[in-house]
Amino acid sequence: MTDLSRIPVTIVTGFLGAGKTTLVSELIRRSAGRRLAVVVNEFGTLGIDGEILKGCAIPDCPAENIVELANGCICCTVADDFIPTVEQLLALDPRPDHIVIETSGLALPKPLLKAFDWPAIRSRITVDGVVALADAEAVAAGRFAPDLARLEAQRAADPELDHDTPLAELFEDQLACADLVLLTKGDLAGAEGIAAARATIAATAPRPVPVVELVDGRIDPAVVLGLEAAAEDDIDARPSHHDGADDHEHDDFDSLVHQMGEIDDPADLVARIEALAREQDILRVKGHAAVRGKPMRLLVQAVGARVRTQYDRPWRPGEPRVTRLVVIAEHDRIDPAAIGAALAG
Repeated sequence: MTDLSRIPVTIVTGFLGAGKTTLVSELIRRSAGRRLAVVVNEFGTLGIDGEILKGCAIPDCPAENIVELANGCICCTVADDFIPTVEQLLALDPRPDHIVIETSGLALPKPLLKAFDWPAIRSRITVDGVVALADAEAVAAGRFAPDLARLEAQRAADPELDHDTPLAELFEDQLACADLVLLTKGDLAGAEGIAAARATIAATAPRPVPVVELVDGRIDPAVVLGLEAAAEDDIDARPSHHDGADDHEHDDFDSLVHQMGEIDDPADLVARIEALAREQDILRVKGHAAVRGKPMRLLVQAVGARVRTQYDRPWRPGEPRVTRLVVIAEHDRIDPAAIGAALAG
């Protein structure tokens, strides 16, 4: 893999209890020399799934390559959590060969899939495939999820969840986005249950999709990783019940780079970025600042009016001491002159 190649990403979706964490654990253990990075977003079991996966850490997927997002359902917190986390993983050294994302049991897969067209990451990653896990016993019984009480508790516990999708529709959305369906817990469903679950999946999915049975997450990683679906280029073939509902294609977004000299006061820069977000509807600002008299570079990360700064490293000998900020917003909000004036003060 060359530095110019795009890192493949596998999205693992499915209801709470379908076996997603067990599958990802198996992929980590059987990475076969492939350097993996993992994002886990199982809000309803806060702190548990991330610790399970970190307990599976190996040299090809060390603990620092496993990131848990517990601030809400990932499809509802794309700008706040998902994009910065992917950028963090892309900056790892050595760079991962493959990224696996385990979604929340309530996540809508399509908004997450669309996030891969975000300007900051779209040229650096590709969606190798969307893998949907389905509990054979639950699907055969028409419940779709194996533990409805835990799923509802997860829904109630997530203040960031901004969609309240019936389970049947969420199941349909998961299948509609999938390139591969893994039918889990077939040993509990029995032959008749497996046949009924397969029939339900075939009748529900909008296009033919392979269905593979597995027990305890045991599967050759080559079956799951390396699908080469480039799913971000095939979004129209993956319908959702939420299509058109307050939905933004990421082609509607644009970015610019604002560069200026040294600044005197980091707090003043933070205040200017906060005002910029409020007054001009700026989504993200990120980059670094040169603070006069300081030997360290100031790292800047802002999501809306929430701004974080920290000194990350010394300025290198001969490195230009400039302030360089990337600004991301919707097309009609990108006004270079207005943004430059607001940041310069």
